[in-house]
Amino acid sequence: MTDGPDAQRIRAVVVDDAVLLREGLARVLDEAGIDVVGQFGDARSFLDALQAEAQRGNAPDVVIMDVRMPPTFSDEGVRAAVEARRIVPGIAVLLLSQYVEATYAEDVMAGGSAGIGYLLKDRVTRLDEIDDAVRRVASGGSVLDPEVVSELMARRRNPLAALTPREREVLALMAEGRTNAAIARAMVIGIGAVEKHVSSIFGKLALEDTGDDHRRVLAVLAYLG
Repeated sequence: MTDGPDAQRIRAVVVDDAVLLREGLARVLDEAGIDVVGQFGDARSFLDALQAEAQRGNAPDVVIMDVRMPPTFSDEGVRAAVEARRIVPGIAVLLLSQYVEATYAEDVMAGGSAGIGYLLKDRVTRLDEIDDAVRRVASGGSVLDPEVVSELMARRRNPLAALTPREREVLALMAEGRTNAAIARAMVIGIGAVEKHVSSIFGKLALEDTGDDHRRVLAVLAYLG
């Protein structure tokens, strides 16, 4: 990451494991007058470079990042975005995804929605669209795909909509009165994984930590209700 020729120009980093998409996006941004000061194919190398640049006071203004990247192609981009905002508070993040994954948008916005964007890759078809999105998040605004907004609204109307299919399966077994150990056996997973799912369920249903037994009852009631 190096300084751009114009200190007033937006300095951006592109993180995507698809080489052609990454380089194509960098070229489009350059044509729009945005300096691409770094390209990375995985979240770890990006975070290592960001840490080093932040220590030198040379962090970029915005990172454009794919949601799913190596090694598991699940939520590496989301977790990297959250970590990036810890390393550089206020750094703008524009997530790009092939899917509507509102839970991931919520995860990134948990620390505040300023400077956050989440767009579907298929929607970004014109130079002016990506240019506008990058500039808006870089200036502290937010950009959300209409489908993501609809999904977020649906989740607020129905808290259970925020649960993943795996979490719904855990909650269904909880409703049957099974313990974490019994759930682990039924799902053929470790008890630690069950505990992680249960904790996530409590968090998504906004159930305060006043005792796991009490929260289990409330979670089951929400499921049955």
